[in-house]
Amino acid sequence: MQNTILLLISLFFVGFTSDNKEIVAKQPLNNATIPVYNFSELEPLLYTDSEKIHIVNFWAMWCAPCVKELPIFQAYEKNNENVEMIFVSLDFPEDIETKLKPFLEQKGITSKVVLLDDPDANTWIDKIDPNWSGAIPFTIIFNKNKRSFHERAFENIEDLETEINNTINN
Repeated sequence: MQNTILLLISLFFVGFTSDNKEIVAKQPLNNATIPVYNFSELEPLLYTDSEKIHIVNFWAMWCAPCVKELPIFQAYEKNNENVEMIFVSLDFPEDIETKLKPFLEQKGITSKVVLLDDPDANTWIDKIDPNWSGAIPFTIIFNKNKRSFHERAFENIEDLETEINNTINN
């Protein structure tokens, strides 16, 4: 009931305000918490015993190609119930409330987001994929049998679908 009232109040103010983006950016992200992990806490999320398709995308708000591809992942997840998406933010933990949550709200990102805060990147990058330079965006597509690594941005949903099909069906 309280969420409904807050939504109605927000819609009322949005309707009578000329700068809607500013209001959207200040709204909380569904009161969600964004967990902060070190690599050992994150690592179990990089594996599964399931046939379900998992997509883990390493990104940051300051990375233009990362931001550009976020809606592609969001659309794919929305249209494919057999997918679990996790966005691993490499932003600063102190920016979660003031920058990251408002950014996610403004972009309409509803997928699971976690923040990786582990200064020993030289160790954890190699554990994820020895061929990864550390550049982002970086995406892992996997299920219990297959795994692929992508150190690039996806251009569109067809590009993502092709890589998923190549990974899971080959």
